[in-house]
Amino acid sequence: MATAEGTEPLVIAPTEDHSATVVFVHGMGQTNGSWLPILRSVVDRLPRVKWILPQAPNAPVTYSQGRIRPSWFNIESLPPCNCHDEPGVAASVARLENLVMSEVRNGTTSSKIVLVGFSQGAALSLMTALTTLHELGGVASLSGWIPQQSRQAMQQMEPSLPVFWSHGTADQEVPLSYGEESTTFLRNNLHFPADKVLFQTYEGLEHAVNEDVLNDLAVWLARILA
Repeated sequence: MATAEGTEPLVIAPTEDHSATVVFVHGMGQTNGSWLPILRSVVDRLPRVKWILPQAPNAPVTYSQGRIRPSWFNIESLPPCNCHDEPGVAASVARLENLVMSEVRNGTTSSKIVLVGFSQGAALSLMTALTTLHELGGVASLSGWIPQQSRQAMQQMEPSLPVFWSHGTADQEVPLSYGEESTTFLRNNLHFPADKVLFQTYEGLEHAVNEDVLNDLAVWLARILA
């Protein structure tokens, strides 16, 4: 059974007048706090942006032999297989939706809210952004994928959402082919215009981010939130 202990989001307040919000979703087995120093260079370049970093609940993960780990939904293997934890996905999508709704209620236009995620957090961000009724400002996937079982619900969406996708060529956990196939799905199945999907590969990068990824993310965020 998942627990909700210690799952309050971390919030980084803007240092200038608040004009936009980024929700950053960590990967499986990680904590939101571990991303604070990693994201600092991006945060500092966007002084009017509020950052919200939710924390996944602790739950048994089949891939980790049932060990309790922070996870947004259960997975059985890496690379991600077609197994699907529907209750876990639904609960986590609802958590992100609630964060978006809370920001909208507090006066932030939904088009100034962007979801960004790493690995499993990227998958969750994509599933949320591609099915929500809110017109978000964009979604960014860092080493992520779009789970097959979530795709049917995406068929009717309007393809106007800016997408940033970073993927390392040496990623063994979520291979580059998953990113390539997912962005092909966006273009061919959801009919995203080519200029809406920015797909960036990073030579030799494993399942991680580096300074180049963070710089490209900051540039993209600055452009879509201008």
